[in-house]
Amino acid sequence: MKKVLTIAGSDCSGGAGIQADLKTFAAFKTYGMSVITAITAQNTTGVREVFDIPVNTIENQLNAVMEDIFPDSIKIGMVSKSETIEVICRALKAFKCKNIVVDPVMVSTSGSKLLEDSAIDAVKEKLFEIADIITPNLFEGEILSKMSINSKKDMILACEKIQKYYNGYILLKGGHLLDSCDDLLYKDGNAFWIEGERISNENTHGTGCTLSSAIAACLAKGSTANESAAYAKRYVSAAIADGLNLGQGRGPLNHNISF
Repeated sequence: MKKVLTIAGSDCSGGAGIQADLKTFAAFKTYGMSVITAITAQNTTGVREVFDIPVNTIENQLNAVMEDIFPDSIKIGMVSKSETIEVICRALKAFKCKNIVVDPVMVSTSGSKLLEDSAIDAVKEKLFEIADIITPNLFEGEILSKMSINSKKDMILACEKIQKYYNGYILLKGGHLLDSCDDLLYKDGNAFWIEGERISNENTHGTGCTLSSAIAACLAKGSTANESAAYAKRYVSAAIADGLNLGQGRGPLNHNISF
């Protein structure tokens, strides 16, 4: 069985964060492990509290996993402090980890900025250095490329700008475009479009976490970057289209969907 590690925060309501990641790993029949970077008190209506796990505890979690059940791939989610990023990067380099997917959680679905500028710089300068694939949404793509993104042509231009300082695959998610839901997988001037249909369902809490985790699971099982991105989008689309309706706010996906 292939092993996949998530390094991310905890969502006690189960829709996002490590809970969504572990459900996704199970859906792809892989063995899931977690290193918790923060504990949140949240539900479908919003976040009430965030408690950052001490850096030494994060490091101990990483070492415990790496020294016993070495992961075939890794997904990294929201890391809010530059010190946490440094510890993660140091450990993954030391253990020579591969198949690293970074979901650069900088901006919420509503467009609110989630990270301080110092942490954003650490993500770009340190976390991206070890990443094989990054999965920004359009808001995050705008921060990373320092340009507005309003069309599929803009998405290509933004990826070109990002690749001036990042050498891996970029999966720029197009779900917030007005006229399209297509995602763009880009590397070295090659653009691979993954088509998608807009689904009438507001319950999309945890889509970014789920997509990046699905990609990591596929990479662990030997799929290429193109195959992994396409299969992950198919899974997320099916999980949204199932129409699960839980909670009083923006509810979660159905991670148990057959696809």
